[in-house]
Amino acid sequence: MLKLSLAISFLKHWFKAKTRHGVHSPFVYRLLDEVIYDFRAKTVYQEIEQLRNDLEQDKRWVSNAESAAVSHLARTVLKPAKLTQLLYRLVADLKPGTSIELGASFGITSAYLAKAAPGARLVSIMENSEALTIAKENLQKLNISNTELLSGNSDELLPKLLEGIPELDFILIDGNHSQVSILNYFNSCLPKMSKQSMMVFEDIHRSREMKSAWEEIKSNPEVSVTIDLFWIGLVFIRRAQRKEDFKIRF
Repeated sequence: MLKLSLAISFLKHWFKAKTRHGVHSPFVYRLLDEVIYDFRAKTVYQEIEQLRNDLEQDKRWVSNAESAAVSHLARTVLKPAKLTQLLYRLVADLKPGTSIELGASFGITSAYLAKAAPGARLVSIMENSEALTIAKENLQKLNISNTELLSGNSDELLPKLLEGIPELDFILIDGNHSQVSILNYFNSCLPKMSKQSMMVFEDIHRSREMKSAWEEIKSNPEVSVTIDLFWIGLVFIRRAQRKEDFKIRF
C-alpha cells in the first residue's frame, strides 16, 4: 500500500512541478541550472560508488530492526547515487563551515558530504554501532578526516551537539520519520542556522506525518525558500530572500 501511495504522490508532484524554465527566482534558477541539474560525471563519484559496490557484496551481518546482511542493507536502505551526488553538489555550492547528518548509514552519504566541503566540520549521527564501525572503515579508505561519527539516538544527541555549535550551515535530516521528531529537529536547529544556510529533509512524501511536517516547516516565517524535489525537501534560511516555495522535477 505504501508503494502505491508513494507512486500516486509522485505522479501528482510530477504534473505540478516545474523545471528551471518555469522558475523566475534568480536564486532558484541558478541553483537548478548550475547545481541540481548538473549531471556531469565527477571523479569523486567513482571512488565513493566503488565503496557502495563493495558494500553490496559484503557478507557481514549487522543488527538492525532485524539482523541483516550488509549487502542487503546496502541495496535496500542506502540512498541512491542520484540523491547522494545531488547532496554533494548542494554542499559544494553552499561551502558550509559546520554540517550535521542525522541518520547516517555505512558512511556513503557522509563521504559525499565530507568530500564536498573538505575544509568543513561534519558530524554524522547513526544509531547502529556496528554500522558506525563500517562507516569508519569506509571513510578511512577515502582518507576522510573531517568527519566525526557518533553512535546513538538523534533525539538525545542532537540537543547536546547543538550546545557546542555556535552556528550551523547545513543539516541533513533522515532516519526518524515521525512528525514530532522531524519538527523537534527543525525547531532545535533553526536558532543555530547561519544567514546563508540550508536544511535537507528526506522522504517528505513518505507518509501523512511527513507531509504534515513538511507543510509546517514551509510555513515557518524564518524559512525563506523551499524546494520540493519529492524525494527530498530543501529549506533555505536566507534572511534577505523573498519567501517562495517551489515544486521541482528531479
